[in-house]
Amino acid sequence: MFGLEKEKKKPTKFQFDLEVEIAKNPTKAKEITSLCEQKVDQIKAKLKSGTHPDSFEPLGILIHGYNAMKRVVKKIEKKEATK
Repeated sequence: MFGLEKEKKKPTKFQFDLEVEIAKNPTKAKEITSLCEQKVDQIKAKLKSGTHPDSFEPLGILIHGYNAMKRVVKKIEKKEATK
């Protein structure tokens, strides 16, 4: 009332730590992507060499996780490029 009411502040947009890191250092995205690719290649080589059958499922889950990480990094890169 009479100009004494508190102004509503617009909430800041939440950003994950990874988004902040990539915004500060764009080469970090390429490092993360290449690291994920190396790990996927190592896992695939291990699977091709004939590992224990019980480890197929956990290694498959790891491959999916690394591929998901690559997709997330690519989306963050695209978002930063359009800013």
